Amino acid sequence: MRLLLVHGRSQGGKDPVKLKAEWLGALDKGFEKAGLTLPADVVIDFPFYGDRLDEFVRQFELPADPAIIPKGSPAFDEFAAFRAEVAAEMQVRAGITDVQVQAEMRPAPAEKGIQNWEWVQAIVRLLDRNFTGLSQTTIEVFLRDVFLYTRRSVVRDTIDKIVSDTLKNDTTVVVGHSLGSVVAYNVLESVSRKIPLYVTVGCPLAIRAVRKALGPISNPARGWCNAYDPQDIVALYPLDKANFDVAPTIKNFGTVHNWTDNRHGIVGYLDDTNVAKAIQSGL
Repeated sequence: MRLLLVHGRSQGGKDPVKLKAEWLGALDKGFEKAGLTLPADVVIDFPFYGDRLDEFVRQFELPADPAIIPKGSPAFDEFAAFRAEVAAEMQVRAGITDVQVQAEMRPAPAEKGIQNWEWVQAIVRLLDRNFTGLSQTTIEVFLRDVFLYTRRSVVRDTIDKIVSDTLKNDTTVVVGHSLGSVVAYNVLESVSRKIPLYVTVGCPLAIRAVRKALGPISNPARGWCNAYDPQDIVALYPLDKANFDVAPTIKNFGTVHNWTDNRHGIVGYLDDTNVAKAIQSGL
C-alpha cells in the first residue's frame, strides 16, 4: 500500500527530504486531531520536480517582473492572454468591481478590459490587498508556472514523467497540492487503471484557462475528495458540476481554515481533520 504526495510550484532549491518531512509532519498533526494514525505499513512516495521546473522558467525567459513587457515575443503574448483570462476569473471570485479596478489605475485611467495590460495589473494589485497575505509576486509566479506546465508540452511531459515514475500498481491514495494537483490529475488521466482515491488541496482545476488546456475532463479515480479554503484565491471555486462536471462527482470540503499567510500553504491543508480523514479512508 502506497501513498503518493505531489507537491506544487515554488519548491525549487529545497531539500526534497526535508520537504517530505514537512508534509508528513503536518499530516501527522491532522491525523492526531482526527483521532487517527497513519498505517505503519504504508509506503510514502514523494517525487520532486521543483528544480526541473525552475530550469524551464529560466529557459523560457518569461519575466518575473510584470512591469517588463518584451516586444515581439510570441511566448509572452500567449502568456499575457492566459494571465488576463485567469485574472478576470480571480476578479469575479474576489468580488472586485470594474469601478475599483478603474480607480486603482489612477492617475492614468485606461480603457477597461482583459486585453489591457494595465487593467490586468490593477486587478492583481487589488487581489494583493483583498486576500490575506497574498502577494503580487505569489500570484505572478503561480500564473507563470501554471502557464508553462499547461501550455508547453516539453515542460508538461518532463514533469509528468518524474511523477508517473513513482506511481505504482499498489498506489492507493494520491494527494496533489496546487500545481501538483494539476500534474497528478494529468498523470492519473494517462494510466489505464483508476486510482482508488485522489485527494486535491488548494487545487486550481476549476479555473477555465487551466481546465480547458487539459482537453476533455474526467474523473481518473474511483473516489475524489477536494479540500479548499474559501479565502484561497488559487483554489477559486469547488470542483462541482458547475466547474468540473465529471462522474463520479467529486466530494468537496470547503470549510478548511488554512492558517498559513497566503491561505494556500500545504501545511495548512494537511493538518486539517477533513483532509486527514479523507486520506485515511483511502488507506
